[in-house]
Amino acid sequence: MQLPEHLSIDLLKDWNTQIEISKEAHGRIETNRAYLDKILEGGNTYYGINTGFGSLCNVKIEADELAQLQENLVCSHACGMGDEVPQEIVRLMLLLKIHGLSQGYSGVRPGIVQRLADFYNAGITPVVYELGSLGASGDLAPLAHLSLPLFGKGEVWYKGEKTQAMSALADAGLQPLPLAAKEGLALLNGTQFMSSYATWSLMEARRLQVWADVIAALSADAFMAKDEPYKHPIHRVRPHKGQVDTAARMRELLEGSGIQKLPKTQVQDPYSFRCVPQVHGATKDVVDMVARVVETEINSVTDNPIVFHDEDAIMSGGNFHGQPLALHLDFLAIAMAELANISERRTYLLVSGQRELPPFLAPDAGLNSGFMIAQYTAAAIVSQNKQLCTPASVDSIVSSNGQEDHVSMGANAATKLRKVIQNVQRVLAIELLAAAQALEFRRPGQSSPRLEEVYALLRGKVSFMDKDRILHNDLVAAEQLLGAYPPGVR
Repeated sequence: MQLPEHLSIDLLKDWNTQIEISKEAHGRIETNRAYLDKILEGGNTYYGINTGFGSLCNVKIEADELAQLQENLVCSHACGMGDEVPQEIVRLMLLLKIHGLSQGYSGVRPGIVQRLADFYNAGITPVVYELGSLGASGDLAPLAHLSLPLFGKGEVWYKGEKTQAMSALADAGLQPLPLAAKEGLALLNGTQFMSSYATWSLMEARRLQVWADVIAALSADAFMAKDEPYKHPIHRVRPHKGQVDTAARMRELLEGSGIQKLPKTQVQDPYSFRCVPQVHGATKDVVDMVARVVETEINSVTDNPIVFHDEDAIMSGGNFHGQPLALHLDFLAIAMAELANISERRTYLLVSGQRELPPFLAPDAGLNSGFMIAQYTAAAIVSQNKQLCTPASVDSIVSSNGQEDHVSMGANAATKLRKVIQNVQRVLAIELLAAAQALEFRRPGQSSPRLEEVYALLRGKVSFMDKDRILHNDLVAAEQLLGAYPPGVR
């Protein structure tokens, strides 16, 4: 399938096909490279094309050394450390780098872009490491590891095994592709490491915000909470989009609930139930805003210098600086952490022994501890999220002998955001288990048809806990259930 001219988060979420470079993109890349080759014949000096890099930008490189300059650049910058980047995110990096180079302003040969597409299509996934990018001159170290296999260096995942790049290339019938002038710099400059984490996080966030509403509605019935706070007039007079949408979703989820028709004695419910539209809705508004920024980023040219063949200019600038991503990824982490914060509070209420529910949802409390420590686990996770939500973007550090004197730390914002997202899923899974357990004590009362379907889905994986057992297995099963959208709701 041809890679479209414009990428969206929704498109990438459903992207499960091979990549074909369009004729239009191939033409742009070829024209741009031909312009660069002609310019280089004139003997002028251009940063990173025939000079050193960073603070070595004033060192001119001879023409017969330009190819070696690019390979040296990639090898010297491949100094990442830490955990390996998950393969699904590396594949996003490949796809986004292909799309960025396909804009036709990076001065690379069409063969370079095609070879990256070959890697994607053949399932050759470079080994990339989490640590090493300052998010300023692009994601230098991670993108260096991504690029090494082009000329046969580094390691890759291929056919389920980690192997040397040369071995995978040979098996796939591909030859190493030496780099030409400008190409190493074009491959390393860019925000594709940050952007791939951002894209993955938004995909996950959109699914988890749906689950958050579903689980909150199930908990509302389990706790005998009122549906009055979700009624439209309240939100008509404070019409934030996320709030209005969440209130409507809660009404839909609770429609037809027999439990909601039962008389309630409380005047009001705690905020973790009453303010679901306001809290969940605010997170949704942040997700939508961040998605707009990320979609702009993944459809942009973010390397340096930029080769403007149509304007007869090669310009050095700062499009590789990750500040737009860093700020918004920090914000997204905070917004998503709030879904876990309010979820843990609902779990706490469900196990608190209120509203005719047994303490800790244990049928024989005392002999059984029930969900006592499950709530501890949720509390520990939301506390870790609070620590992870310390903004990375307020930090900076001088590098490259002062040439790069302000950096975004967007890569750190991106990697810790992923951990926050994973933690949110775990906390929601704990609430789902607690809500289902509490709902058992409302029988023969029935929740709504939609929520009973979710309840049945969970019960297909996890049975009612009539006595203490190892809860870890139940928690993992519930967490895995949240890996897909809930039935009938998207």
